[in-house]
Parts: sequence; C-alpha cells; structure tokens
Amino acid sequence: MDPVDDLLRTIRSEGAGVSIEELTPPRRLTGDAALTLLAPIQGVTELADSIVRVGETAIVRGPFTAHSHEHTVLLVAAYNVRGAVAHRLLDMLPPMLVLPDSGDDCTAMRDFLASQSASCASGQQVVLDRLLDWLLVCTLRAWFDQHPAAPVGWHDETLGPVLRAMHAAPGRPWTLAALADTAGVSRTTLAERFVKVVGKPPLTYLKDWRMTLAADLLAESTSTVAAVAHQVGYADAFGFSTAFKRFHGVNPTECRTDCRT
Repeated sequence: MDPVDDLLRTIRSEGAGVSIEELTPPRRLTGDAALTLLAPIQGVTELADSIVRVGETAIVRGPFTAHSHEHTVLLVAAYNVRGAVAHRLLDMLPPMLVLPDSGDDCTAMRDFLASQSASCASGQQVVLDRLLDWLLVCTLRAWFDQHPAAPVGWHDETLGPVLRAMHAAPGRPWTLAALADTAGVSRTTLAERFVKVVGKPPLTYLKDWRMTLAADLLAESTSTVAAVAHQVGYADAFGFSTAFKRFHGVNPTECRTDCRT
C-alpha cells in the first residue's frame, strides 16, 4: 500500500471542465477548482512566480491567476476533487508544481488531448476524462519520482510497515501489541516513535484514518451504517456513530448527504 498510489487512484476526472484558452494581454485567466492542470500549447504562461512553457505541465491546487505577455494558447482542465481520502492525500502536493515532459507518453497524450477537446463526437466527455486521467497521472508520477514526498512517517524504518499495514487493512482489530509486532519493536518504542514522528499515538492515527475512509464509504456507497462500521473496524453501529460524530461533527446518516455534496 503506497500513499502515492492512493492519491492517483482517488483523483479521477468525471465531467472535468476541459477547455482551450487563449490569453492575449491584458487578459488574465482565473480558476478556483480543487486541482487544475494547465499545459501551454503555444506561448509562455506566468503562474505566481513560475513560468510555464510549451512542453511543460503545471498542476495547481486551489485558486490561481494565469497571464502572459504574449499571445498564448492553454489547455486547461479543472478537477473537482471529491472524498475525504483524496483531500487528505492532496495535501502531499505543493500549492503548484511545474514539470517538463519526461520523454515518455506525456507529450503525445497532451497533444492528442488538445486535439480531442474540440471534437463533438459521441461519448467525447468519457474520452476526455480518460485522457485527462492519464495525463494527470503521468505528470504526478513524474513529480513524485523527483520529489519522493509522502505523509510523515511512511519512509521511517520503524513506522513505515505499521502505516502500510493500517492503510491496507483498516478494518482489522488492531491493537498496540499487534502494531508493535508488525514493526518488530516493543509497544513502548512504537508509541514513543509514533508520537515523535507523526505527532499522535498509533491508535489515534488509526481512528483518524478509519473516520476518513468511513466518510467516503458513506458518501459513495449504499452500504448500511453497520456495514460501513464493520469495514473500518467497529463491531457495532452505535460505537461507530459516536466516534464518527465526534470526529466529523455530524452523524453518519447526515454525512450521507453532506459528504456527498
């Protein structure tokens, strides 16, 4: 279980806003999607303190303003990132990243995506969604290869196996002793190391991760509250509901609507 795999799996384009934008001074382009991909097809674009040229792709989190001192054509794709897991893992990214084409399929995919964005063929949105998924994954994968960032603790020799185990099987009845066995250390050593590196005890981290997963399960499925409780390691719906409301501020039934929205 890799947090980067989780990130790339949970960010999917479904009806993403795709457009070809022309920037001619003094026009500026603004956006406020959770995640936006911008790739110049012609000219040079300025984003914050960065310059983005043809052959480069920028990925921006949150609001942005783009402008240019020359006529510029941009491929723009806005993603509405949904789900508690996706937003939690999105924090792994900087506010903006700019990456040159890495010599693989990114260039060809971006050019083909630009040509397809103007097509009116049937099923075109589905085609664009899949092309966007690939271009985004291609760009982010290349960035993570150069910047092997991960949530705190994932590269730690002691904590890495524990974090991967909790993420892979959140519903397992984990105890501090079982987690310590996974790490091959004593319970005291694990607890102290976890607090020092992650900032909270291991079972508190596990509870937080379970509550994050539960919000997505409630929003994205028709499973009963009891079924969701079981999936994230709770024996009964009552105990799960109490913990869920304490964490999210709403009960699981209310989250069915609120989290989906």
